[in-house]
Amino acid sequence: MKNTLKKSSAVVKVMTPQGPTIAERMKEVLEMLGEDPSREGLVHTPERYEKAMRYLTRGYEESLEQIVNGALFRAESDEMVIVKDIEFFSLCEHHLLPFYGRIHVAYLPKEKVIGLSKIPRIVNMFARRLQLQERMTQHVAEAVETAISPRGVAVMAEARHFCMMMRGVQKQHSGAITSTMLGAFRSNKATRDEFLALVARPS
Repeated sequence: MKNTLKKSSAVVKVMTPQGPTIAERMKEVLEMLGEDPSREGLVHTPERYEKAMRYLTRGYEESLEQIVNGALFRAESDEMVIVKDIEFFSLCEHHLLPFYGRIHVAYLPKEKVIGLSKIPRIVNMFARRLQLQERMTQHVAEAVETAISPRGVAVMAEARHFCMMMRGVQKQHSGAITSTMLGAFRSNKATRDEFLALVARPS
């Protein structure tokens, strides 16, 4: 059977950069903040900032097809598959400040399974974009569903947000939990409870 990936609603249109570079604009930002971009500590900061931002948003240049790369295999079991405690780092699209945490991904195979290492790569693809935690959780679930058409997908993300820790309410110990349940995980309480229990169990 030929492995094909359906078009996912998680696809993002990538705009072609035009005009001044990020580094050039960053130099202007430093000046607007009252800094001297020519002083020793800042002279190379605009270029470093551009390089960092290109890395932290490189998920825009990746696709589900490239990541999966044919690593789909015939399912020999219909039992739940879980990849827990996948670390991620992302940037909040509202303030461009980091949020970070862990994601747990589970699915119920139907005809195919996906290589286990592909699931953290899928997480990274969406984390390395300007994001909302809620949307990232949804997109990871939809991508797994698109890749292997399982009977169900469950994703839970736990994160801390620097936009809450460094500014605004400045709460250092608050965290956010988001979840997406598709297919059997949404319709079957027993299946959903099993996932939640397994995620809560210490690794």
